[in-house]
Amino acid sequence: MVKFRFFKKIYVYDYETNIEPLTWLGGIKKNTSYLGKFEFCFLNITHKFEDKIDWNYDSYGKLWTYNLNYFDFLNQSYIKHSEALMLMYNYVESTQELNDGIEPYPISLRCINWIKYLSKENIKDNAINKSLYNQYLRLLDSLEYHILGNHLLENGLSLLFGAYYFKNDVFYAKAKYIIECELEEQINNDGGHFELSPMYHQIILDRLLDCISLVKENPWKENFELLTLMKFKATEMLSWLTEVTFKDDTIPMVNDSAFGIAPNTSSLVKYGKELKIFPLKTQLSDSGYRKFTSDSYELFADVGEVGPTYQPGHAHADTFSFILQTNKPFIIDTGLSTYNMGEVREKERSTLYHNTVTINDENSSKVWAGFRVANRANVTIEKDEKNELIASHNGYKSKGVKHKRSFGIGVSEVLINDFINKDIEAQAHFHFHPDCKLEVNLSKCEVKADGITVTFFGSNHIKQNTYQYALGYNNRLEADKITVTFRNSLETKIKIEV
Repeated sequence: MVKFRFFKKIYVYDYETNIEPLTWLGGIKKNTSYLGKFEFCFLNITHKFEDKIDWNYDSYGKLWTYNLNYFDFLNQSYIKHSEALMLMYNYVESTQELNDGIEPYPISLRCINWIKYLSKENIKDNAINKSLYNQYLRLLDSLEYHILGNHLLENGLSLLFGAYYFKNDVFYAKAKYIIECELEEQINNDGGHFELSPMYHQIILDRLLDCISLVKENPWKENFELLTLMKFKATEMLSWLTEVTFKDDTIPMVNDSAFGIAPNTSSLVKYGKELKIFPLKTQLSDSGYRKFTSDSYELFADVGEVGPTYQPGHAHADTFSFILQTNKPFIIDTGLSTYNMGEVREKERSTLYHNTVTINDENSSKVWAGFRVANRANVTIEKDEKNELIASHNGYKSKGVKHKRSFGIGVSEVLINDFINKDIEAQAHFHFHPDCKLEVNLSKCEVKADGITVTFFGSNHIKQNTYQYALGYNNRLEADKITVTFRNSLETKIKIEV
């Protein structure tokens, strides 16, 4: 039985039906972020609350506050049962004071985490269930159609958990509609998530696997079509992920991707196996990424659009950037260390901070205001074969310039050719992993490190300087980069000594 009152945006529905916890097998454990005694660590920043938890605490930026409100820590490897309940009770009592926590995205993640914990621990608590129900009503009234992308999909996946937990047909109908529509919309033909962030791909795949486990272990609805679709999309996503993942189990840190946030690929493959979902051999295509692998190296290249036309918020101006790994990282993506708007965020999204070509240090796509993109580079792929990739983009069209880049793939050698269709000065940028100790020969336009020689033909000027490599959120380390100035064309030869 449900009785309700509604005052502005305060939800005070009295949910009186007894709720039985779901069958929950556990899923992938979350990173340890609750250290006990009101101390939390998110995004590599630790904070201890003294007398009372301030769920609106914003001294470290909105994303830190969001993480505090996600309650991922309920499903970390270990948390005291008494403290977990205390934290949930504290949150329930603070409901009318909440700000960021009642936005739909943190509601979506928090509700899943609460349901998983309550079910795993077989907890029946009316106060917590009433709060959960009201949170889902709020979510239903504020679905993120204004943002779309991964936010709306997360809303739908969370509503599926709410539907099963409360046996609610309204929640289920909306969840099913969103999941079916958005999985078709957001998963590219090659299995990649359309926002083109491997980190978000891992996060969404983890959530999708959770939903498959939920439906399989809790027979409530006849939902063959939904389950079939989720399993099919999970297979595609797992296949794409295993294709782009390097041998050391790391992902390319392209676009908004950071270390230490999402479950790693090996844990997702293991989770999929438990659900009888296995990766298949796939070929990268419309995600715009390509990966070349030999016995001596792995090369990952970006020759795609910056992201979906209506939601490129996690995109960087990195057209034609690449990553090269041998038995360890060598030429790398500079990574992500913050979502806070400002100089650091602007740099990390800029073309200058990626392994590609700039004209007058300008961006190939205009990235601005933290999560905005304008004047996007449009890519034309001219050749796409096993050992050769050629593409051009018009990101510098305001200057009448088109940039063409080709990758020639050998057994122990990579040739990169850059062409500018105008007699104008350009700069090619190469960012090296902090562990690489470079030997730079300016007269030969040559760089050596770790048994690899990089030689530049078509330029008589190379410059060694530094940049800030992102080890994760709020964690940066100085590393070396090489900037090569050229006109019209540049050939870069990378020789790996086997």
